[in-house]
Amino acid sequence: MKTIDEDIATGQFQKVYLLYGDEDYLKLQYKNKLLAALTTPGDTMNFSSYEGEGISVGEVIDLAETLPFFAERRVILVSDSGFFKKSKDDLAEYLLQLPDTVCFLFVEREVDKRTKTCKAVQKAGRAVEFTMPDEKTLARWMGARLKQAKKTISREAWAEFLKRTDESMENMDREMEKLLSYTLDKDHIDLEDVQAICVQQIQTKIFDMISAIAAKDSRKVMLLYQDLLAARESPMRILYLIVRQFRQMMVIQEMAQQRRDIKTIAKQVGMPDFAVRRNMGLCKNFTREQMYGLLRDAAEFDEEIKTGRIDDQMAVELLMMKYA
Repeated sequence: MKTIDEDIATGQFQKVYLLYGDEDYLKLQYKNKLLAALTTPGDTMNFSSYEGEGISVGEVIDLAETLPFFAERRVILVSDSGFFKKSKDDLAEYLLQLPDTVCFLFVEREVDKRTKTCKAVQKAGRAVEFTMPDEKTLARWMGARLKQAKKTISREAWAEFLKRTDESMENMDREMEKLLSYTLDKDHIDLEDVQAICVQQIQTKIFDMISAIAAKDSRKVMLLYQDLLAARESPMRILYLIVRQFRQMMVIQEMAQQRRDIKTIAKQVGMPDFAVRRNMGLCKNFTREQMYGLLRDAAEFDEEIKTGRIDDQMAVELLMMKYA
């Protein structure tokens, strides 16, 4: 990230950039920073954008070979192309001999660092991975916002803030802006302020739902489920999130038993270290067999929903009640 900031500050740009990783908020911030520095607003003649898999490598290369129209360079943005999941040898070869009149900006979620395409970017330009920040990094980031606003926050309020924002930098940025506006007339933020203004994200409610299942609190499980339905979340999305949570918990449980450190586990499951610790506590309430059983039952209900043998809302309810 520092190197990109230096490129922007000096105006000495690379011919190709690759931004990748799980932290979408930072990727978006740096994509916008680079585009603002590299392009002129409204210049559609020298800026092109491609998105999604199925992009023709040949078409992109042909465009890169076209000279810019009364500009220093042509800028080509390519997002979520899949070019870095499996090697594209023709693109990799081309990236190593880019003309001075073009700049590529690739923004990808999935990247295999072993591919020739990725290695070509590393050699010819900059490849920057954006990973989920740990709690200390998030605390420093939000601490700077609070200091600028001349405010402090209690431990309880900060813990609740992290929980309600799903450890997402995008959510944290938005909810902190609301929190600062809400507490405009005071210099200290307490738990009640966070509870009053910060919206609970769906993943937080899924976590609370699984906690209620672990506690065999079927009433709370159903209340949370009804809250999600009232918020127009579809039963299939709720089922998907429950399954994803249990899969992550199984990985965390297994790696913890192998005595892997928190940071290694966090990188593997794609969540901040403090979220891993929170999930470790939840894992203790389920045996591996119970988690396997829930995932197996979820797969069976998914099949029954798709074949029309059961209503989706009823299927999710039956799954939760079986384990609560």
